[in-house]
Amino acid sequence: MSILTVTSREFNQHASEAKRAAANGPVFITTRGKPAHVLLTYEEYQRLTGGSRSVADLLAAPGAEDVELPITKAGESARSAEL
Repeated sequence: MSILTVTSREFNQHASEAKRAAANGPVFITTRGKPAHVLLTYEEYQRLTGGSRSVADLLAAPGAEDVELPITKAGESARSAEL
């Protein structure tokens, strides 16, 4: 795995090359000499994040208790089926 570092300007001018380089390893993009972004392939991102997440994982995430879910009561009540 190779690691490439490019400036924001180089990335803007050569985005296609940066995307191809990401197939061989992460591409660090700097702004004013400091790392600001990392370009990865989607497969590498999935590997690092563990693939898909379950609802339980999302609910256990930090800050999830502060999310408000607007749940409204259904307007219709259940009725018996006509056979």
